[in-house]
Amino acid sequence: MATLVKMTGIEKRFPGVHALKNVQFELEAGEVHALMGENGAGKSTLMKILSGIYQRDGGDLQVNGKSVTIDSPRAAQDLGIGIIHQELSLMNDLTAAQNIFIGREPRRSFGRLDEAALNARAAEIFASMNLNLDPKANVGSLTIAKQQMVEIAKALSYDSRVLIMDEPTAALNDAEIAELFVIINRLKSEGVGIVYISHKMDELKRISDRVTVMRDGEYVATVGAADTPISKIIAMMVGREVKEEPLEVPNLSEAEVSLEVSDLNRGREIRDVGFSVRKGEILGFAGLMGAGRTEVARAIFGADPKDSGVIRVHGQEVSISRPSDAVKAGIGYLSEDRKHFGLATGMNVRDNIALASMDRFTSWGGVLDDEAMRKTALDYIRKLGIRTPSDTQEVRLLSGGNQQKAVIAKWLLRDCDILIFDEPTRGIDVGAKSEIYKLLESLAAEGKTIIVISSELPEIMRLSHRIAVMCEGRLTGILPGGKDTTQEMIMQLATQREAAMQPDGGTA
Repeated sequence: MATLVKMTGIEKRFPGVHALKNVQFELEAGEVHALMGENGAGKSTLMKILSGIYQRDGGDLQVNGKSVTIDSPRAAQDLGIGIIHQELSLMNDLTAAQNIFIGREPRRSFGRLDEAALNARAAEIFASMNLNLDPKANVGSLTIAKQQMVEIAKALSYDSRVLIMDEPTAALNDAEIAELFVIINRLKSEGVGIVYISHKMDELKRISDRVTVMRDGEYVATVGAADTPISKIIAMMVGREVKEEPLEVPNLSEAEVSLEVSDLNRGREIRDVGFSVRKGEILGFAGLMGAGRTEVARAIFGADPKDSGVIRVHGQEVSISRPSDAVKAGIGYLSEDRKHFGLATGMNVRDNIALASMDRFTSWGGVLDDEAMRKTALDYIRKLGIRTPSDTQEVRLLSGGNQQKAVIAKWLLRDCDILIFDEPTRGIDVGAKSEIYKLLESLAAEGKTIIVISSELPEIMRLSHRIAVMCEGRLTGILPGGKDTTQEMIMQLATQREAAMQPDGGTA
């Protein structure tokens, strides 16, 4: 096979951080080459150099056997290099077709936009992806999964020979992932080389030919995906063996009911949902994409208005019409979309951690106590292992996993009794996942009430004392946590359309 990309001795420095140290990477035509490592290992930085977003400080970069300088994304596109970013970069007010071809729109005479041709070309790409999506739909009205598909279509529209996919399946369900893998295999057969960055270890064996592992900004090794055990890859990533302890479900039958939701409704998204969670309990919410899990969380938190329903906190009915009402009631919500709803990306780490608790650091005269904020932020940076050169680093410059930890720190500082975590480990590597699992377990052990929403069944089963399963806006069953519940049992309830509520498998 021909070598499409060869990177040797790559160096990159940012203020206070030596991000890449003598890194090497190769990509062959017609292969999927997985790039693995913990958050902060340097994977995305290396690919941003290849795609022209960053410029290297040292080393050699060859494309198709020739040394090149890629000083802009357009230069990378001209060399046939496309990238699908982990964080979406679409314009919500434009249509799907307009996003795909922005700056390259077909024109009629006198420079007028040819909308019909634009939509037809987008429809062709969607058809090749086996994707049922209206090119004229506004991107802002689409789900995160559909927005991700638009990002993929945009990259494919450049007819790239090198395609970088940074966490492409983070927001996709199993059916959408299967469709994406069909697309990837088709591209492979056409000689396209694909760099695949993902923290979902089960995807490695399914889609990758080779795996390169990075750790702390350095190259570790390149191995064959088929003949290398996942455990060995994990050990190379984290520099240690990661062992998950089996879930022990505590007896909480006598514990106080912290949160009770009854007759919750919102259009067709939420239909007569009711459940309760006890102090010290982790209740997992499972279901397929569009089942209504996130919608339930947003309605409880006041981010979306509910049509009807009663919410009780510690036995007292509370009125929640906006997020500030939920925070006053002791409820914190970590959104699945940290970029838009969890972080102030233009602010630093310190300010983001303090954001929900500014009253603690404000004097009677409205003056902020910067030193108290600094000490508190540094304490949470240490507790959660947030990798940042300082508390004044802009949060947008952190890796995805460290951004997520900053959001968690914000709600821990607020000391909410009830914490809702929506996709808490989305885009987070296996080592950091283990840390967050232990963190959630320790919070529950301290008496916090935890709700976890996750699209990853192993994660739900690993964390949950009970598992609430939803389908098409309805709660179809609640299963006990632990070894007696299987993925098959969860999926049966997740596909049980218009089902009656099943008997509760745990505490009420």
